[in-house]
Amino acid sequence: MMLIEETAVLPAALPLAEFKTHLRLGTGFTDDDIQDALMESFLRAGISAIEARTGKILIERSFSLTLSQWRDVSGHPFPLAPVSAITSLRLRDRADEEEVVDPAHYRLEADAHRPMIRPAGAVLPVIPLGGTVEIGLVAGLAVDWAGLPADLGQAVLLLAAHYYENRNETALGGGCMPFGVTSLIERYRTIRLFGGGAS
Repeated sequence: MMLIEETAVLPAALPLAEFKTHLRLGTGFTDDDIQDALMESFLRAGISAIEARTGKILIERSFSLTLSQWRDVSGHPFPLAPVSAITSLRLRDRADEEEVVDPAHYRLEADAHRPMIRPAGAVLPVIPLGGTVEIGLVAGLAVDWAGLPADLGQAVLLLAAHYYENRNETALGGGCMPFGVTSLIERYRTIRLFGGGAS
């Protein structure tokens, strides 16, 4: 499986002004924007970390998912949520010949935690032997920052501030996330049940 982010969160969609207020930075100076690029990078890092922990895409954007086989021909779950649209489905054989599958042959089963691609009939399109299927999709909780749930927005600001304030710290352990952030995102985390176990 290979998941690729096809479009990034636009700079205009990032809450730079809110982040500066959260950090209590001074304003009205001629060099107010000198740290904008740095703060933007910490906001992006905060968004990415929370998306990784929750499996939820915060700001809507496009992705492509490439698979060599279906988990189940009656429906395959997406590794992210929520998915609002399947934009394309392409089959590629081992010679890299491409076939675009008619949208009439599949459908999106929307779900807040485990959206799936389902067949319109009995089974999903057959993936060629030695080939792949590439699914284009759109995912995200909100089209812009203002549309995000308040707790997730606050979690991003807290985590980005943590990164900003500890940017020179090298002794923090891997996966370090402040308790306040963890508690804010806990209800959005997905419990995955695969192979009889939970993760």
